[in-house]
Amino acid sequence: MPAFEACLALGYRYLETDVRVTADGALVAFHDPTLDRVTDRAGRIENLPWREVRGALIGGREPVVRLDDLLGAWPDVRFNLDIKAAGVLAPLVRTVRRLGVEDRICLGSFSDARLAAARRLFGPDVCTSLGPRGVAALRLSSYSPRAAGLVRIQAGCAQVPLQLGGRPLVDERFLAAAHARGLQVHVWTVDTEQEATDLLDLGVDGIMTDRPTMLRDLLVARDQWTAS
Repeated sequence: MPAFEACLALGYRYLETDVRVTADGALVAFHDPTLDRVTDRAGRIENLPWREVRGALIGGREPVVRLDDLLGAWPDVRFNLDIKAAGVLAPLVRTVRRLGVEDRICLGSFSDARLAAARRLFGPDVCTSLGPRGVAALRLSSYSPRAAGLVRIQAGCAQVPLQLGGRPLVDERFLAAAHARGLQVHVWTVDTEQEATDLLDLGVDGIMTDRPTMLRDLLVARDQWTAS
């Protein structure tokens, strides 16, 4: 939670996190499938009940954050949620409906199947990003106008890596193809000032970074910072 609070103190109002689910259906804001790498406990989150996961300390200091607590903490903050496992969807629908935060989240995933399921379950109430197939179709359509019909999925954005196969994925063509379809382009994970500068010069709509202070300072210097 202190990491999210630090970003809010910098002025951010759009935050990104990953979502996993415990064996008994508790949603947690956590990247890894296991507790092993960053906490003082071990085990796959999906195989552990919440009573065990809640005892794990990140970096030996901070508890794992429940998604309910995160979404409920700040009513003016929007969250990009990466669905890390299929089992996340059912409890996520219940949580989002109960808290009434449909207009404050955008859902992404590396799985086309998970995103398709999310669209079926939520309908048009919740923003989603393109999945891998949609991004590939968008990339192809940026080179061949005749392939434009391949991008058929209704989404709010294309969220893409900085590079794919060692080469930059986002260029002027990709950005133009996305914007022509009403899609924002968000790029991850951008952790150097030069990378962020190049993308901002190109005109991307969003940047995900592990260095929020760097990005904030760069946006301020470019007179592009807004804390809203």
